[in-house]
Amino acid sequence: MTSELWDAEAASFDDQPDHGLKDPAVRAAWSDLLLPLLPPAPAAVVDLGCGTGSLAVLLARAGYVVHGVDLSRGMLAVAAEKAAGFDVELREGDAADPPCAPGAYDVVLARHVLWALPDPAAAVGTWVSLLKPDGRLVLVEGRWFTGAGIAAGECERLVLAHRAEATLTRLDDPALWGGPIEDERYVLVSRS
Repeated sequence: MTSELWDAEAASFDDQPDHGLKDPAVRAAWSDLLLPLLPPAPAAVVDLGCGTGSLAVLLARAGYVVHGVDLSRGMLAVAAEKAAGFDVELREGDAADPPCAPGAYDVVLARHVLWALPDPAAAVGTWVSLLKPDGRLVLVEGRWFTGAGIAAGECERLVLAHRAEATLTRLDDPALWGGPIEDERYVLVSRS
């Protein structure tokens, strides 16, 4: 997908409850999901394909040092407004090959990004290289009713080509999405 497409979506992207995290209950659900999966703050997190920065700001509020990377200048402009006053550094770049130092992060986080990349296998290899030796890969993905996305088994296979383990958890709690869902949504965490 092109940066122009995402630039065009930037102004309305946060209208979806799980994108903007404007609803306190949805924001709390994402906090309750993600924080226990991460090492203690102030661990270094890179949020790849950070979009409008909702997760980056959520983690910065919890004390994490966060770098957000996105291809879209429009998305980054919205993210910069949200991140004002928080420990978030935003960078323009391709999530598949981010402008980040190898071995620099305790956590590589990507939400709804892997499915949209032209070579997901190569992206996972690149993302793993960004991790410190004991770093965690945290991927929130899904296979949506539209047919887009990446199935949990395929995501797990891609990660296990580079890592020793991966744990999948289904994300069917309506609180995360602002309402009930019927498609496949999950988080994959790899600690080694």
